[in-house]
Amino acid sequence: MNAYNVNLWVLVGICFATWLTSVITKEYSWVDRIWSIIPIVYTWIFAAGSHLADPRLNTMAVLVTLWGARLTFNFARKGGYAPGGEDYRWAILRAKMSPAIYQLFNIFFIVIFQNVLLWLITLPADAVSSYGNVAFGPVDFGFAALFAGFLAMEFFADQQQWNFHQHKKAESAAGRTVHPGFLQTGWFSVSRHPNFFAEQAQWWVLLFWAAVITGNILEVASIGAIILTALFIGSARFTEDISVSKYPEYRDYQRRVSMMIPSWRKAK
Repeated sequence: MNAYNVNLWVLVGICFATWLTSVITKEYSWVDRIWSIIPIVYTWIFAAGSHLADPRLNTMAVLVTLWGARLTFNFARKGGYAPGGEDYRWAILRAKMSPAIYQLFNIFFIVIFQNVLLWLITLPADAVSSYGNVAFGPVDFGFAALFAGFLAMEFFADQQQWNFHQHKKAESAAGRTVHPGFLQTGWFSVSRHPNFFAEQAQWWVLLFWAAVITGNILEVASIGAIILTALFIGSARFTEDISVSKYPEYRDYQRRVSMMIPSWRKAK
């Protein structure tokens, strides 16, 4: 069985497991909990399909592993793996839906859609698996460095956000209020969601990397990055609706600062 088919079976197994655990525990963040882990598995299976002898595939797998390790750490410190560590947005949506409709939403969006997306974004690795005869060279170093740059950007943006919320908690415990109640300095002065932007950019780098090596735009493999971007835009809008309801001054922040792509000109 080739690596592509192995990953399809892994996808089926993960879909069933995340659905079953959501039904048993009545928590619906199990896909969130494996979000930073399962793409590592898919990518290394693709690399293993070439007997770990393809330096390009191995480099992609290492980079995805670094991506996953950083994201797992950030998710864990926010309590994502703790009992009851469900994404607060699921509770908001659940309150707006009937139990039956929410269970359909759980099956088709939370479980199937998101798990398929996690498989799709790793397909650039499969696309280059048959191009081992193309020597690893400057193009590969360039794309690897670009991926690492966006990884560093996401790390610093998440750290800035973490520091802000820790400060906010400390001030609240002391009976003081932080104003405004949302972060708008550092990376967040040029993008309202710099971590979201960097997250998407890493997968677009993998896509364009594979496109350059294979000589085509990779019609199937490109679907993952496109859907991921659409998902992040929708998620950001939903998150911002909540922020606007809590902080009226957030609307001014929206006018001043770019939503995703960092813009120093607009911020100025």
